[in-house]
Amino acid sequence: MADPQQLQNADWEGEDLTGRVYEATTFIGVDLTDTTGRGAAFTECTFRDCRFNGSTHVSAAFSNCAFERCSFFDTTFTACKLVGARFARCHFDLLKVDGGDWSFASLKQADLKTATFRDVRMREVDLAGARCDGGRLLGCDLSGAWVRGLSLAGTDLRGSDVSALDPGEAEIRGAIVDPDQAVTIAVALGLDVRAEETY
Repeated sequence: MADPQQLQNADWEGEDLTGRVYEATTFIGVDLTDTTGRGAAFTECTFRDCRFNGSTHVSAAFSNCAFERCSFFDTTFTACKLVGARFARCHFDLLKVDGGDWSFASLKQADLKTATFRDVRMREVDLAGARCDGGRLLGCDLSGAWVRGLSLAGTDLRGSDVSALDPGEAEIRGAIVDPDQAVTIAVALGLDVRAEETY
């Protein structure tokens, strides 16, 4: 089915998006509040001033999509693919992401203080300047992530790959880590970590 190249001010509140497919479509002011669905696919689409509040997406794909001034209040993504997605001036209050692939996504300068990412593949994600203070990045693959200016004060990082974390570029004071992560961060700080000497 051929989709319109632009959809403006549509009211999709509460709709089931299961199986919908859109490519290179621009969504402007679309209300996706409380939408649900499994397997929807959006490829190289642009969302401007759209509301995803309270929506639940399962096994959906938003590949190489751009989100500008969108609201994701209490939105849930489960096993979704957002590879290459770009977010600018969006709101992520109480966002929940469980599984899926967000590799190469750009969350530059995003406010993720109340967001939870769990078991998400986030390789080479751009978190430069983002604020995750008090948020949760649990069991995530953050290898190769861009972290300059990232604030992780009080963030729960347990189980995540923090090999890309440079304490000289990111604020990590008060971050919650597991013992293996503590060693990784200590090495990044230039410490020589050794097993306890046996006398």
